[in-house]
Amino acid sequence: MKTWIKRTLIGLFGASILVGGIAAYGHRHHGWSGEPWSVEDSAKWRERVLERAGKELKLDGAQSAALGVVFDRMREQRNALMAGSAKPRDELRALVASDRFDKARALALVAQKTDVMRSQSPQTIDALAAFYDSLNAEQQQQLRDFMNKRGHRDGRS
Repeated sequence: MKTWIKRTLIGLFGASILVGGIAAYGHRHHGWSGEPWSVEDSAKWRERVLERAGKELKLDGAQSAALGVVFDRMREQRNALMAGSAKPRDELRALVASDRFDKARALALVAQKTDVMRSQSPQTIDALAAFYDSLNAEQQQQLRDFMNKRGHRDGRS
């Protein structure tokens, strides 16, 4: 298969996962009210997670600050992804609103979201690396163990 075809297929696959993730994240609601999270709710969640992670991993002040930077970068990246699309589901519905799939609109949406990911990801990765590298070996192992068992509470892998 030609290189450009492979790259296009890989790019479309990655972008479809990205768009699906954005749609799933946009579907998440706070509590039973169906209202999206406010800035205050996000700040409360951030502080609660920082406190819990600090307690579980026994983080010092610098490590907690590094984790806070990770949260801030992820929030900035999410906000950049969501910019210009107040309702991601409506954008996806518009692709199939007529009798033909709107390929041009889908490609434009994918290009827009991939450009945001490409421009925002290095800062997020740097923040994640700085946090992880600030952990000692025991804390890193605790984090890996947590990630390995997360989502597998019923014993399946």
